[in-house]
Amino acid sequence: MRVHGRASRVAVLTGAALLVTGVLAGCDSLAPPRSGSSGAGQLDWKRCEAPEGGREPGADWRCTTVEVPLDHAKPDGDTIGIALIRKQATRGSERIGSLLFNFGGPGGSGVDILPRAAGSYGDLNTRYDLVSFDPRGVAGSSGVRCRSDEEQERASRAIDMTPDTPAEEAAFVEDGADFGAGCERLSGTVLPHVGTTNAARDMDAIREALGDRKLSYFGVSYGTELGGTYAHLFPEKVGRVVLDAVVDPTADTVGHARNQARGFQRALENYLKDRGQDPGAGTRRITDLLREIDRAPLPTSSGRRLNETLALTGIVTPLYSESSWPQLTKALDEAGNSGTGDGLLQLADSYNGRDESGHYDTQSHSQRAISCADTKARPTAAEARALLPEFRELSPVFGPFLAWDTAGWCADWPVDGEHDTPEASAPGAAPVLVVGTTGDPATPYEGARKMADELGEGVGVMLTNEGEGHGSYGGSDCVTSLVDAYLLDGKVPADGRTCS
Repeated sequence: MRVHGRASRVAVLTGAALLVTGVLAGCDSLAPPRSGSSGAGQLDWKRCEAPEGGREPGADWRCTTVEVPLDHAKPDGDTIGIALIRKQATRGSERIGSLLFNFGGPGGSGVDILPRAAGSYGDLNTRYDLVSFDPRGVAGSSGVRCRSDEEQERASRAIDMTPDTPAEEAAFVEDGADFGAGCERLSGTVLPHVGTTNAARDMDAIREALGDRKLSYFGVSYGTELGGTYAHLFPEKVGRVVLDAVVDPTADTVGHARNQARGFQRALENYLKDRGQDPGAGTRRITDLLREIDRAPLPTSSGRRLNETLALTGIVTPLYSESSWPQLTKALDEAGNSGTGDGLLQLADSYNGRDESGHYDTQSHSQRAISCADTKARPTAAEARALLPEFRELSPVFGPFLAWDTAGWCADWPVDGEHDTPEASAPGAAPVLVVGTTGDPATPYEGARKMADELGEGVGVMLTNEGEGHGSYGGSDCVTSLVDAYLLDGKVPADGRTCS
C-alpha cells in the first residue's frame, strides 16, 4: 500500500469517450530543434541490457545515461547518472518530440516498465519517441538498497504491521529504525538527495538532453506528484502533460493515509457489491478472516505461512484493477473455505516484488527513501496509535494498517524531509490534463480535483473517469481518445468533462 500505491507493478488502466474541444496554445514550440533528426545529439544511445530481475528489451529499444548534479544546489559538485530508455517514433517525418513517462511508486523503474507497457502507447509512438527513466535512487540510477533478501524475508515473517501487543509494537518500531539504518549504511551518499524536487530538476536536464524545447510528459500515480512539481518549478517549460491517477498535493503524511483508507475501503465495497454481497457483511467477513489469520497463520504449499500482514497485502493488490477482482475472489474463498493461503500469498509476493527463489526487488527501498526525503513529518508510534479509532471507522479492513504505517514509514529516518506538502501551482503554464477515476483506491478521485485546482486556473484541466481501478488510460476508448487527441493534436478537453 503506502501513499501512492505500486502503480508500476499492478495497475491496469481503465476508462471510457467524449468529444474534445479547444486547441493547446503554442503547439509549434513543442517541436525539437532543427539540428539533428532525433533532437538528442548529446546522448549516446546503445542497445539495452536486461535490468536486474527483468527481461532484455527488444531490438527497437535503446538506453543511455544522463549525468546530473547529485545536489542541484551544488551544480559543480558530484554527479549522478540517470538511466534512460527510448523507442523512437515510428513516423519520423511527423515526429513531435519525446514523451517522457513516470509510472509511479515512487520507486518504479521506468527503464524496466516502459518496454512492457509500450503496447498501450502504440498510437502515441507514431509521433513521439517513448522515453522513460529510473529516477534518482531507483534501480539503474544509484538505486537505494537497505536490506538483504534474507533480512527482508525475516521481517516479512516476524513483524506485525498492525501490532496488538506491547511486544509487537516494540518490534514494529525497532524494525522501522533498523530499515532506515540499513539505508544509511548501504546508500548513505545518495539518500539525502533522492527527493521529488531533485527528480523534477533531473527531468528538465533530460528534456534538454533530448533536445526538446518543452517537456511532454505522462505521469501515473506518484508520477503525477513528480509532474506537478515539475510544472511548479518550470512552468514555462510545460508542453503537453497528462497526470493520471493523481496524488492529492494538499495532503500530508496522515492525510495520504486517511485518503487511502477511504479509497481502498470504497474499492473493496465496490468489489463486494459487484459480487452480489452486502458491503457491510462482506467487510465483517474479511476482518474476521484477518483476525483468525493473525491468531493462526495459514499454511501454504511452499511451506511458508500466510500471516495477517501478508494476507492484507494480498487483499489490497487486486483492488488496484477491476480485472483482478476474480483473483481476489478465488484467494479469499481458498483462505476462508480451505484454510490455505497460497492465493493471497502469491498476490502479496507480486506486490512485494518477491520472486519464487526468494529474491526481492528494491522498489520498496526506493519508495521509502523518496517518500521520507519529501516529507518533514515523523509521526511516532503513540501518534499512530491515537489514529486507530478514526481509521478503523474509515476502513475496518485497511484502517489499522494505514494508521500504523504513518509511524512505520519515516520514524527515526536518518535524513530530514523537505516539506509538509508539495508545491504544484504553475501560473503561466500550458494546460495540464488531470485525469481522476472515481473508484481509484490508491489515489482517490478527490485528489485529482485538488491537483487541478492547485495547478491554477487555466492550467489544470479536469477529466473524470467513472470507473474502477488505479489509472484510466489504455482500457477505455473514452479516456484514451481524449488523451491521444491532446497529446497528438493539442486538443484540450473542456474542464470538467466526464467519461462514463
